[in-house]
Amino acid sequence: MKVSFLGLGAIGTPMARHVAAKGELTVWNRTAATAHAFASTDRCVVAGTAREAGAASTVVITCLPTSREVDAILGGPDGLLAGMSPGSLLIDCTSGDPASSRRIAATLAERNIAFLDAPVSGGVNGAINGALTVMCGGDDATFARALPALEMFGKKIVLVGPVGAGHALKAVNNAWLATHIWAAAEGLAALTKAGVKPSVALEVINASSGRSNTSENLVPQRVVTGAFPRTFKLALLEKDVAIAAEFIREQRVPSAVTQQVAELFRVARDMLGEEADHVEAVQLIERWSGVEIRG
Repeated sequence: MKVSFLGLGAIGTPMARHVAAKGELTVWNRTAATAHAFASTDRCVVAGTAREAGAASTVVITCLPTSREVDAILGGPDGLLAGMSPGSLLIDCTSGDPASSRRIAATLAERNIAFLDAPVSGGVNGAINGALTVMCGGDDATFARALPALEMFGKKIVLVGPVGAGHALKAVNNAWLATHIWAAAEGLAALTKAGVKPSVALEVINASSGRSNTSENLVPQRVVTGAFPRTFKLALLEKDVAIAAEFIREQRVPSAVTQQVAELFRVARDMLGEEADHVEAVQLIERWSGVEIRG
């Protein structure tokens, strides 16, 4: 299978590496040096423009920060649309927004190009291990066409609904992640001030009904140790929660918790900066409450 992969970021690079190991690959990145560095270690061709990448394969995968970047590389004389041929397929693994997905799909359909929104979850480790969860939005026929490519880097691959549904589900998933992080920080800060050791609190909670991936993995490995490795930017999580908040409002569902968490992570992004890791949001609770959640 010939695949073009656009977007060699922290998640995209290991995803593309799996594709390169299993088929013919063309890569393109907004920073050309990144693409050439990738090609120096992995068997692939580097495209000079998005248009060249689109023309090189019948299956094109994008993995960019937001839907805005996908829009940006689609249009213009050197854009994807200028290179992709009728009958080809665009798989968007960006954590984008549902409305943009539907609009992009409609534009592509006018040129007989299929579209599947397919955001991924599992982080850098999941991408490295080829064990990502892939949430797909589209029709059955498009999903079937995309599946061989998705299986190169995904472990659990599910068609969750029509175009846009994959991006909606990814946003809601990440909104839950943000909610768990914030709630855990508030609770553990209060318990620490009351004399309960965080590790003891987590031992009990993780054997009880309040447990989550955040309490079982993120807090023990990062917060309690004070390590805070930078694996997934807070800015990207804030973007995803904002998408979820807007999506839920559009569905006319009461969403007081999600709207509040979206605002809290907006504040956290403003205060901690664009390079902060998503778990570093805990540091705001520590700062505001005057206690560190350690030990």
